[in-house]
Amino acid sequence: MRTIVHFIAWLMLYGFLQPAQAITAAPVRIQASYDVLKGGIKGVTIAETYTHTQDRYHIESVSKAVGLLAAFKPEIIHVTSEGALTAKGLRPHAYSQERKLDSDRNSRADFDWAANRITLNDRAGERTQPLPAGTQDRLSAMYQFMFAPLKKASALDFYMTNGSKVDIYNYLITPGQSVTVPFGTFKSLYVASPPKPGESRTEIWLAEELGHFPCKMVITDPDGDQLVQVLTQFIVEP
Repeated sequence: MRTIVHFIAWLMLYGFLQPAQAITAAPVRIQASYDVLKGGIKGVTIAETYTHTQDRYHIESVSKAVGLLAAFKPEIIHVTSEGALTAKGLRPHAYSQERKLDSDRNSRADFDWAANRITLNDRAGERTQPLPAGTQDRLSAMYQFMFAPLKKASALDFYMTNGSKVDIYNYLITPGQSVTVPFGTFKSLYVASPPKPGESRTEIWLAEELGHFPCKMVITDPDGDQLVQVLTQFIVEP
């Protein structure tokens, strides 16, 4: 990522709980904040709120450019996911991604679980296609880790949509890792996609004390450039 155009890609990413306090049940409300860095320089801040009421959930994420990136393009991205909270975790019904400046890059996905169909809507238009079982959206996927049976798992495969397409993602899981982020140091599960020539790689650290909540993510592109997303604030209402 050598130009300011590549910096804009940062925006595609995505009170305090003391680290000694573990989440032991599904929380009613979570407020989390992240910094996104490239080369150690912060370019984006992300503020997210997750809530659930009875059998429904709602997640809202707002990404804002800061510093040099904001000076060139003060973009704001508003992402939402809402749906059902089931025995297996989150089951999205609707996902949307809206940009303040580049509105032609907005996207949306509507899930029809009864018919096993998903409707995608972006600048290419609207189209409907088969909906694979267990599909998450880009936002709900990060919160689904809190509900997934990961403790004895060595691998994790699932489908995910960004409103424009549906892809399958494959991760390997390594337990007993330690990670330090601005919010603290945590024992974690290390979840990473296998390295493949010519493809980006994603690494995620799930804090065990925070109920497998993602506290760090690193995306490495084929050229070796990295984006690093780290947890800076975490408030939970059990």
